Amino acid sequence: MNAEVQEIEVGGRRLTVKNLDKALFPASGGRPQVTKGEVIDYYRRIAETMLPHLKGRPVSLQRCPDGIDDCFFQKDVPDYFPDWIARADLPAEDKTVRYLRIEEAATLAYIANQAAISLHLGLAPVDRPNHPDRLIFDLDPPDEDFSKVRWAAGVLREAFARLDMPSFVMTTGSRGLHVVVPLDRSADFDSVRGFCRNLAERLADRHPERLTVEQRKDKRGKRIFLDTLRNAFGQTAIAPYSLRTRPGAPIATPIGWDEVGGELRPDGWDPHNLFRRLAQKADPWAGMMRHAVKLDAGRLVRLD
Repeated sequence: MNAEVQEIEVGGRRLTVKNLDKALFPASGGRPQVTKGEVIDYYRRIAETMLPHLKGRPVSLQRCPDGIDDCFFQKDVPDYFPDWIARADLPAEDKTVRYLRIEEAATLAYIANQAAISLHLGLAPVDRPNHPDRLIFDLDPPDEDFSKVRWAAGVLREAFARLDMPSFVMTTGSRGLHVVVPLDRSADFDSVRGFCRNLAERLADRHPERLTVEQRKDKRGKRIFLDTLRNAFGQTAIAPYSLRTRPGAPIATPIGWDEVGGELRPDGWDPHNLFRRLAQKADPWAGMMRHAVKLDAGRLVRLD
């Protein structure tokens, strides 16, 4: 076997990997380039922490065989993927999509060898695909002022606290934050989407100079868009601990609410510093589903 092709063992499975020295991420902002071998190594190392967030869910991949400047999204599992990799057949408009499921560490390593960089998850596990186990608000800044996102996340946290709904927060590894509430799956997507839209409208009405539900960018001005559009059947969100296809290989990272302060950056963690963080601080989203709540539109009266 030549130097460009190697065999590795992950979770008791033997995998053939290749082109490990190929640069997938350029050096950027003081961060070194990241090779394909380093992407594989990252997903092998993060598997224990990441897998609980992935199991049972449909996964879409963003693959970049020639580096992050040339990527594509993939939902259907290719026929050449080995039989031991889990799949899930789910309806999508007028067809069925065979989604990937990531149930073991070897799957993470295998798709990394396929130059899968970013992993995007459905909000509902595959057993009941129209009943999500979380709702999500996606907060991105309209400009370079990330303090607006931190402030908006705090508004959401306070609102959810008044509604007696535990909330969790994650840097996206891109420009913003995700605020998530775990649900008991008694509600379907239509109900969840309606609840989120209603809440977003109430908050935008209270802070009209700083928050908006306007989907058109040219009408938002410098306000934060309370994006609830991911709360729909077939939509996805970036997976916790997924790499993002941006220079420097930033990582979507669950954080504690106490970390949403002035030093926080949405792209502050990468494969070179994330494990130092995890050695010092446990995954803030571990056991999140123990806090799942029943969605009840009547909760909104508590904001009045």
